[in-house]
Amino acid sequence: MTSFLDPARREELLLAPYAMPSAASRGRQHGESESGHRSIYQRDRDRIVHSTAFRRLEYKTQVFVNHEGDHFRTRLTHSLEVAQVSRSVARLLGLNEDLVEAIALSHDLGHPPYGHAGEDELAARMTEHGGFNHNRHCLRVVDQLEQRYPDFPGLNLSWEVREAVVRHYGRFDGELAEFGEAGGALLEAQVVDIGDSLAYDNHDIDDGVRSGYVTLADLLEVELFAEAAEAVRREHGELPDRLLVTRAVSRMIHAEILDLVEETRARIAAGRIDSLEAVRAAREDVVAFSAPMQEKKRGMQEFLHARLYRHYRCRRMAEKGKRFLGALFEEYLREPGQLPPWHLARAEEVGLHRAICDYLAGMTDRYCLQEYQRLFSPLSDGHGPQ
Repeated sequence: MTSFLDPARREELLLAPYAMPSAASRGRQHGESESGHRSIYQRDRDRIVHSTAFRRLEYKTQVFVNHEGDHFRTRLTHSLEVAQVSRSVARLLGLNEDLVEAIALSHDLGHPPYGHAGEDELAARMTEHGGFNHNRHCLRVVDQLEQRYPDFPGLNLSWEVREAVVRHYGRFDGELAEFGEAGGALLEAQVVDIGDSLAYDNHDIDDGVRSGYVTLADLLEVELFAEAAEAVRREHGELPDRLLVTRAVSRMIHAEILDLVEETRARIAAGRIDSLEAVRAAREDVVAFSAPMQEKKRGMQEFLHARLYRHYRCRRMAEKGKRFLGALFEEYLREPGQLPPWHLARAEEVGLHRAICDYLAGMTDRYCLQEYQRLFSPLSDGHGPQ
């Protein structure tokens, strides 16, 4: 029983040779004594779940802004769904589920309000001041902006989780040389990248139908959905449209997970991926869908971009969010004394533009709107939480 409770021993019994064991972690930026009953990645996961940035995801846009309905996905529910999908894949491949979960739950902590529209606006404002993208900002959140410990800034996460969030989909820049020499991404990180794509494709379909922006007839034009819907009808007969969509989405997730696991196992065998060193040395991603499934997913993504993400109502809300953020940015630049004291104090350390960007990126959709009203509405008393 004692050996089973020991995290290192448990991983030794369960993990494949190409998985990332806790004992091989590069550790943390700031030295700490580790727990005897939780691995470093379990502690990372727990710190992420208890962070302020994680709670704020409840009110950050996935596709639909929070006030548009209580049943749409948010960044928080999306992160939970990515964790669920990714852990399922990790278990089938013998990977480190705790590391996968920590990466999945943290991967969107750097997103500003109003989704990718908000990111585009902040990137434009920061072009000459160090830039902005949500992966790099996620690293700032977990390394600096969270304030929960007296001995160090941030959450002091493990090197592997930090590497994964900043290299999400392989994107990082030369200033982050700390992570550039490691080689290829860990399989756990690759699983989360794919799990992110798998989750948002399928769940955006569900939200698109719920919103009325996408219809069942629209979806039946897409090969991946049409195959899933036909399989559901063969098993259950005719169903109400809403229930058919729900079951077809579930069927697509199941089919994609099985395809992903089968193709990844084939790539592991073909590439002789039998160690961490082999993972790091691989010249292309090991975790991947088969070519036929990639083609079907591409068709689904093209459909979602054309029919949902570019829907005029989604574009209206995205543009409105960009206007809110742009106006707030300019107003804080004009009179920095309107910033909360902690952020104003940081301006001396990181520069006024970065301090404003950090403040805005941390806002939820509704807080951003409230702050806009406080600063620009003649009927507002200008007061609000710090």
